[in-house]
Amino acid sequence: MSVRWPDGQSQEIYSPSTVVEDYFHAGQTLPVAEFVARSRAALTIAGDRVQAAYGFPCSRAAASIAAIAAGAAEHGQGDVTVERITA
Repeated sequence: MSVRWPDGQSQEIYSPSTVVEDYFHAGQTLPVAEFVARSRAALTIAGDRVQAAYGFPCSRAAASIAAIAAGAAEHGQGDVTVERITA
């Protein structure tokens, strides 16, 4: 998934599952706090799916959650735009 933060900076976010398509769509704009909450929910489900399928947690999903939290802390308020979803 590719997103644009309120300051115009783009970020690529990895998800090991297409579950992100249940939470986001291209062109969607969300307040930072809502984007963070939805991302955490979607990526937690994605990570749980990896755990169930392979018997170990998905470190990349956890890293994506951390990167989103860091981005939110850096960019504060405003809106995040989902530029594209990649499966």
